[in-house]
Amino acid sequence: MTVIGLVRHGVTQWNQEGRAQGQHDIPLNAEGLRQAERLARRLKDEEWDLIYSSDLQRASRTAEIVGEALGKPVLLDRRLREKTHGRLDGTTLQERIELWGSNWQQLDHGEESREAVADRGTSFFTDMLEKHEGRRILVVTHGAWIRATLAALVAELETELRGNDISNTSVCMLGHRDERWSSLLFNCTRHLETV
Repeated sequence: MTVIGLVRHGVTQWNQEGRAQGQHDIPLNAEGLRQAERLARRLKDEEWDLIYSSDLQRASRTAEIVGEALGKPVLLDRRLREKTHGRLDGTTLQERIELWGSNWQQLDHGEESREAVADRGTSFFTDMLEKHEGRRILVVTHGAWIRATLAALVAELETELRGNDISNTSVCMLGHRDERWSSLLFNCTRHLETV
């Protein structure tokens, strides 16, 4: 069985301020670095064959910390980048309301569609099956990317995805067997619960 573990990057200052990050290259803050270190401690005793990451530094730095613990290099892939929110990138909810009014969501802001993000995600998964069938692949990426890709690949996750955020450094795991993906673990942050 091919297994893909999806990890959302550690927290950033923009996460904490409620700003849409999109494809802006925002670094991890001190808390995000601590989260990545805890994640690395959790994963170092697990078997992972490969580590892939978005090339945006909040994801790639998270992946590097995990890779150091696992003794694995990190392979970068631009398809793993976060969704671009167009002109909403860098703004908070309050700023959007001030700039475009309470109906700001009805306007075209140049956002990448959920379908386009899911297409990038499913393309990546298809490549992983072709190149690394039967392997365990860890992927460090972004919240909206994970949500769109999971929704496209695993219908039974629809309820969990509705209204639930993907937590920073959470782990989701998918297994591929009999020509389909299934959820093995969803949005798990047990490593953050330990001191």
